[in-house]
Amino acid sequence: MLLILTVLCYFAALFLLSRVVSRHSTNDAFYRGERRSPWYMVAFGMVGASISGVTFVSVPGMVLTTQMTYLQLCIGFILGYLAVAFVLLPVYYKLNLTSIYAYLGQRLGPQSYQTGAWFFLLSKMVGSAVKFYVVCMVLQQFVLDAMGVPFVVTAVVLVFLIWLYTHRGGVRTLVFTDSFQTVCLFSALLIIIYKVMGQMDFSIAETVKAVAADTRSRVFVFDDAASPQNFWKMLLSGAFIVVVMTGLDQDMMQKNLTCRTLREAQKDMCSYGVAFLPANLLFLVLGVLLAQLFEGGGVALPQKGDELLPMFVETAGPLVLVLFSIGIVAASFSSADSALTSLTTSYCVDIRRRPGDERLRRLTHIAMCVIFVGCILLIRAFNSKSLIDAIYTIVSYTYGPLLGLFAFGLFTRRQVADRWVPLVCVASPLLCYAADSIAKQQFGYHFGYELLLLNGFLTFIGLWLSGIRLSEK
Repeated sequence: MLLILTVLCYFAALFLLSRVVSRHSTNDAFYRGERRSPWYMVAFGMVGASISGVTFVSVPGMVLTTQMTYLQLCIGFILGYLAVAFVLLPVYYKLNLTSIYAYLGQRLGPQSYQTGAWFFLLSKMVGSAVKFYVVCMVLQQFVLDAMGVPFVVTAVVLVFLIWLYTHRGGVRTLVFTDSFQTVCLFSALLIIIYKVMGQMDFSIAETVKAVAADTRSRVFVFDDAASPQNFWKMLLSGAFIVVVMTGLDQDMMQKNLTCRTLREAQKDMCSYGVAFLPANLLFLVLGVLLAQLFEGGGVALPQKGDELLPMFVETAGPLVLVLFSIGIVAASFSSADSALTSLTTSYCVDIRRRPGDERLRRLTHIAMCVIFVGCILLIRAFNSKSLIDAIYTIVSYTYGPLLGLFAFGLFTRRQVADRWVPLVCVASPLLCYAADSIAKQQFGYHFGYELLLLNGFLTFIGLWLSGIRLSEK
């Protein structure tokens, strides 16, 4: 009951905040926040929005299998955020875009525009459902199973709560609720780390020394070029993952496009891009401390990294359980609420081309929530691998064509045969899947995050072969 009351109080706070912010909201406020958002608030909220419930559960457990090598990817993220800030944002602000995929329509043609929008809808719906599945699973496991509540009811109620505080204000509401949720997320994380330090009788200096001396704290891998954790692979992949998952993602860019000016949006992007590295370092430090705590107590470490933090929560008492629940709910909802808002925006603006139709926007928002619940139930039935790997696998196959489309539009002076663009964008992920399967069977090589680069490259080549120089038109 304590956990249920905590979650209900959390949602009550979110709902009250959204009511205050969303008074007299219009369609422009839903889609673009009326271009009045303070850049520092967007930046702070985006840190929490970028850290999903999957991160909260999976990243601490990564130290059991890949040490702290995930930080190499985070260093690459910083390079990616700089590229988004100084290459993509100027284009979006110059064209005064509501949906970033409208750029594809202006540069390449209507089929390219629709293809980009549909790939985003597919990618964001599936990826966000995987992330949100985490919070449903945790609440189900810790509380609702014992009460006999079916999982389908859990999923429906939680998605309904998201709809309740976003259906009026949209992205204008999210700028403020994301900031609130970021405070909750990091407060919970820091207090959990403090509780682990207390159980180990560690001071801050002793904690730093113990983590630094642990073999699981290895960050850099330079000596194995074939390893998926090789530094250069992860650095390059991290940069491109951010370019695609942030710069080419309507969900992430929609809030950045609510800043008053391009310069403010660039300050926002650079600020939270740099903050992402220490934020993930905290999660990894927690993972190392938990591993040391269990080993010191003679407790066997879990086989799956995703189980490391939940295993501690189950035995650490009600306060840690409440903190963990607040953290994972805050992380998951700050990701899912913006995803549903951006999906609604993309469908109304890109697919239906009716941004001023308020009735369509309201119905679409409800429909996206229903589809979202359906995806969560499918993931519940079929998921059998590490959640964070599942997300990045999905990203590699579905965001790759977006990378190829935008790269072709920005860095070439060629036009495409627009009618062939959907075929090229479907063929590229299929070729990547075939290449990955052949590489594993014939050479024992498994594509990691670099699969995203291959996917984008194949799309780019397909578009190039179908194109002509603009000067030839």
